Amino acid sequence: MAVDLNILSVEGVSKSFGARVLFKDLTFGLSRGEKVALIAKNGTGKTSLLDILAGLDKADNGLVTVRKGTRVGFLQQDPKFDLESTVLNALFLIESPANNAIKKYETALLHPENGDLMEKALAEMEQLNAWDAENNIKLILTKLHLTDFDKKVKHLSGGQLKRLALAQILIEDPDVLILDEPTNHLDLEMIEWLEVYLKQSNSTLLMVTHDRYFLESICGTILELDDNQLYRYAGNYSYYLEKKQERIENQKSQIAKAKNLFTKELAWMRSTPQARTGKAKYRIDAFKDLKQKAKQRISDDKVELDMKMERLGSKIVEMHKVKKTFGDLKILDGFDYTFMRQDRIGIVGRNGVGKSTFIKMMTGQEPADSGKIIVGETIKFGYFGQQGLTIKADKKVIDVVKEFGEYIPLGKGRKLTASQLLERFLFDGDAKYTHVSKLSGGEKRRLYLLTVLIQNPNFLILDEPTNDLDLLTLNVLEEFLLEYPGCLIIISHDRFLLDKLTDHLFVLKGDGVLKDYPGTYLEYKLHEAEAAKTAKIRAQSAPVKKEKTVKEKTKRSFKEETEFNKLSEEIESLENRKEEIAQEFETSSSDAELLQKLSAEINQLTEDLDEKEMRWLELSELEEN
Repeated sequence: MAVDLNILSVEGVSKSFGARVLFKDLTFGLSRGEKVALIAKNGTGKTSLLDILAGLDKADNGLVTVRKGTRVGFLQQDPKFDLESTVLNALFLIESPANNAIKKYETALLHPENGDLMEKALAEMEQLNAWDAENNIKLILTKLHLTDFDKKVKHLSGGQLKRLALAQILIEDPDVLILDEPTNHLDLEMIEWLEVYLKQSNSTLLMVTHDRYFLESICGTILELDDNQLYRYAGNYSYYLEKKQERIENQKSQIAKAKNLFTKELAWMRSTPQARTGKAKYRIDAFKDLKQKAKQRISDDKVELDMKMERLGSKIVEMHKVKKTFGDLKILDGFDYTFMRQDRIGIVGRNGVGKSTFIKMMTGQEPADSGKIIVGETIKFGYFGQQGLTIKADKKVIDVVKEFGEYIPLGKGRKLTASQLLERFLFDGDAKYTHVSKLSGGEKRRLYLLTVLIQNPNFLILDEPTNDLDLLTLNVLEEFLLEYPGCLIIISHDRFLLDKLTDHLFVLKGDGVLKDYPGTYLEYKLHEAEAAKTAKIRAQSAPVKKEKTVKEKTKRSFKEETEFNKLSEEIESLENRKEEIAQEFETSSSDAELLQKLSAEINQLTEDLDEKEMRWLELSELEEN
């Protein structure tokens, strides 16, 4: 009997809801330390499968085996907490001496007037040597902006609850991490930190995510659930895309061959009915199998977006000296901007700096404190927000669309029925008559997107559009938006989406500061990194008055002199390569995969330059021999 070396094994697992089969006879395993992404379109049971693996639901058939002593942690899309609990108490689900000591220490920090409490907490921390764990916890909470430990859970926003759940599972540090959309409700800074954290973690990881940069960077194995079949790809996301296309082409070829052979065998079956006895029985049985194979269809789940757009006039939107404050939070402080035709702007910034408020002011949902916002007469906003559908849950999908008309106009004078349009958005057959309450989170988002585009906006605003959309829908949405002729604003934490679709950034810094940056997010990050490096070098190279002592070294040795000269050449070479990459960015702006590779290289170059320049500065302070 073969020994199962997997830390988690799945054998013949199936799950259905009524007559709807989500998946059938799934078999796979996770080895220790493996980083795996699960990819599937919305509605195929990704979340249901994760629930089963985490022990929150039971499969109809099959077995999930977790190696003895293995701890499994699960980040759900909608985490549940004791609403009356404090943030501090909610963070430590696992009872352990170290966790209890840290909890007491953090409680003592909240009550500095109680000296005895602090003294006991410090003694216990020392006794258990819990300081390293406490520092790691502090790092996690700081990065996720969870520092109000006394706050009741019931007073947290949806985004804060998701970050609390993420912090909780990272602090627990389980052997197996199961993450369902971990980047939802995180800002870009948090995502970039989490990306590094998970790459360095020793935990086995299985996650569902729509964030392609995040996925590409972390996961070395891809599991794809497609038409009740599970396909495994031993490579990153780019490798998966390449091999999936090869698989589809191979399947199409096999089906085509089967159809040709089926035609010939069908002719034989019809022409010689009297011969279908005796030794011809094997051929009849083979014909039945061949017929089934020839009737196979490759699932071409393609969301076709082709909407009519209202004409744009000469005036779009103008913002003059706009100011906005919420309590102590200053969002804008005299902002000026005139929108142009085909503006493609990304809005980024930390959570809570006012990105959504900015949009609400533009669209008239929120008044400015002062200044003017002038909207052109021909402007028709399309707003795809975070709140999702606001329709009755008992309404059928097709009735939602029919509210906009039985026939929907497309570009070039064409039109579709409501039923045909739903099919373009992957609502086929019975799915059209499904009640909205029965849809998955991703299916609801897809329907919501349809209701926005169906109104033919010429100024499209997408507020976190990637949340809960599957990669298939995202890819097609991106292709549509690349050709979209109107104005486009995207608020997103999805770096891939921003780099592919925007060429201009509004960066909200906080305290009313909005930086207008003409470039992609990747270019902005490179610019910021370069500026930070320059400031660092200037600070380090600033003259410092220092009295030299007799013992102080003042001259470079021969070895150091050789190193000094070599460093100069190496620094020059690295800077030349950075300039080459900058030029490649300009010529490869539409190639997202290449941009990602260049980004990784530029990050490494920056690190190397920092190290070598620091050493060069150190040696330059010594006189030449």
